[in-house]
Amino acid sequence: MTHAPDEPPARCVRVLLADDEAMMRAGVRAILDAAPDIEVVAEAGDGREALELARAHRPDVALLDIRMPVLDGLGAAAELRRSAPEIAVVMLTTFSEDEYITSALDSGASGFLLKSGDPYELMAAVRAVHGGGAFLSPRIAHRVIQQVSGGRMTRQAAAQERIAVLSPREREVLALVGAGLSNAEIGERLYLVEGTVKAYVSAVLSRLDVKNRVQAAVLAYEAGIVPEG
Repeated sequence: MTHAPDEPPARCVRVLLADDEAMMRAGVRAILDAAPDIEVVAEAGDGREALELARAHRPDVALLDIRMPVLDGLGAAAELRRSAPEIAVVMLTTFSEDEYITSALDSGASGFLLKSGDPYELMAAVRAVHGGGAFLSPRIAHRVIQQVSGGRMTRQAAAQERIAVLSPREREVLALVGAGLSNAEIGERLYLVEGTVKAYVSAVLSRLDVKNRVQAAVLAYEAGIVPEG
C-alpha cells in the first residue's frame, strides 16, 4: 500500500492559552500537548496580551481564564467576539466563580471548563468549539440550568413561546444544538450538508435574538426540547 508523498497532514486545532498563573498554564499545556490533533501556539499571562497574541497567531480556539490582571477573560472574550469572531472561546473557571457564568455567556464564549475538572474535558471542549459546537463541564451545566430555571414552569412556557417562531426544521436544529452537537454532527443526524446546518444555526440565533450557541442551548433546555441520550 502506497501513500501519496504530497498528501497534507491533518491540520491541528491551534490554541491560544491565557492564564495569569504560570503553573496552571503549564498544566493545561501538558494536557493539550498529549493530544495529537491540538497545538498550543501561544501563551499569555493577561487578557491584553491574549488579544495581542490572538492578532499575531490567529488561533482557532482561545482558552481564557476568567480572572486575569490588566484585562480579565470576560473583557478579552468580548473583544475577540468583536474583532475576531472566527476564534472560538472557552472560559476556564473555578467552581466558586459560577456567578460569572451569565456574564461569560454574554461575552460570546462557546465553552466553560472547571480548572479542577477531568483533563479529557479540556480536549473535548477544544474539539467541540472548533467544530462549531458548545461545551459545558457537567457541573457548570448543572449550575447554568439552576440559574436559568428558577420558576421553571413559567420559564418553560416563556421559552416555548420564544421558540414558536421557528420552523420545524429550525426547532430540530435548536434541539441538537442544545444537546451539544457540532454542525457536522447535526448534519449527520438530520441528513443535511454542513453548510446548510450552519445556515440554519445562524437563522435560529437571529430569530431567537441570542448571541451564541450556548445561549441557544440554554433556551432549548428551558423549552424542554433537548433529546435525552
